[in-house]
Amino acid sequence: MNNPGARKALLVGVAGTAATALGILVSGPHVVATSWLVAFGFWAAAAIGMLMMILIWHVFDSSWSVVLRRQFEHGLAAFPWLALMLLPLVLASWLGQGDIVWPWMNPLHPVHGDKLVQADVLYEKKEAFLNIRLFTILSVVFFALWIWISARLRKASFTQDSDGDVRWTHRNRFTSAFGIPVVALTLTGAAIYWFKSLEYHWFSTMYGVWYFSDCMRGALSLGVIIMLWLHGRGDFRGILKTDHLWAIGQLMLTFTVFWAYISFDQYFLIWNANVPEETFWYNIREYGDWWYVSLFLVFGNFLLPFLLLLSYRFKVTHATIRRIAYLILFVIFIDIAYNILPALKDEKGNPLAFFSVRLLWSVTSLAGVGGFCVAAYLRSLPTTKLIPIRDPRIGECLHQNE
Repeated sequence: MNNPGARKALLVGVAGTAATALGILVSGPHVVATSWLVAFGFWAAAAIGMLMMILIWHVFDSSWSVVLRRQFEHGLAAFPWLALMLLPLVLASWLGQGDIVWPWMNPLHPVHGDKLVQADVLYEKKEAFLNIRLFTILSVVFFALWIWISARLRKASFTQDSDGDVRWTHRNRFTSAFGIPVVALTLTGAAIYWFKSLEYHWFSTMYGVWYFSDCMRGALSLGVIIMLWLHGRGDFRGILKTDHLWAIGQLMLTFTVFWAYISFDQYFLIWNANVPEETFWYNIREYGDWWYVSLFLVFGNFLLPFLLLLSYRFKVTHATIRRIAYLILFVIFIDIAYNILPALKDEKGNPLAFFSVRLLWSVTSLAGVGGFCVAAYLRSLPTTKLIPIRDPRIGECLHQNE
């Protein structure tokens, strides 16, 4: 592979994966596997968000996004790697006791004291959905659909660089018209299966929308970092305009408010109803150092980026918008950890501490999964033109008002 950047990213991925695997000897397979799921959820959110963003841009025939869209298309190359990143958790569940990550996969897993999963009335009601066979089948379906839709979008866009045929634009609009509901449904199903089912007693009809908000914010923030990286090395000089940064910054602000709206509504409705089957999820996240993580999310995931992104100058200043993008990505990682890690309990039923050695395995997992995803992007980057040079709206995009 004659691509130094991709080779370095692969080395980071291998090193992070190896370090995470060594963590099994220190913290045990349950802790390490759950930490791996956090990193997988973070990078999957970015990839799904990029896919959804491309679909939305095509449906609305967005002119300003054309030069940015190509980098998102390269980001879709991460989906096959992400499928491989989930595979160890699925195989471990099949080959082991089942509950290495998801407790309901082991009928003998204790829940709520001395009760076992197999004797849990609530699990009996959900068993048709929560079983390892359907979990595996639907996980394969999710990735198959994401990879297929991504392949259609990439093929049409890349081919148009050669022949300039407008039918490729029409084809991508058609793909986007059915792709948006397909991706919306599959990301919701994935969030419920992979993350929410860790505590299957909990009820929430807003969980898929919460994950969607993290997907969109993660994709937009990562997109900003990629654009400014390309601009810094000279590729996007004269291409990336102030108006492009302003537009993507507006979307970052929009989905910051959207995350706050969804998160507050979910909390308020559960608090107001005061039903034990729902309130316990928040109660355990107000225990120990998880209380401080909760407060951090309120200020770090909403208030701070919201106030920063209100400023036009901050949105169009390269150094500032880059720092805001890094902040949002960092807090999304904490948000996903907040949703996943408290599922691991001690013998008293309390969640394990956040600030502990297992946080290290989440970081090594982040490097492991991320290394492979970044390598996929860097391998795709030189395979086609930097921007869609023959897209019907490329001229309009390149002459955005300053």
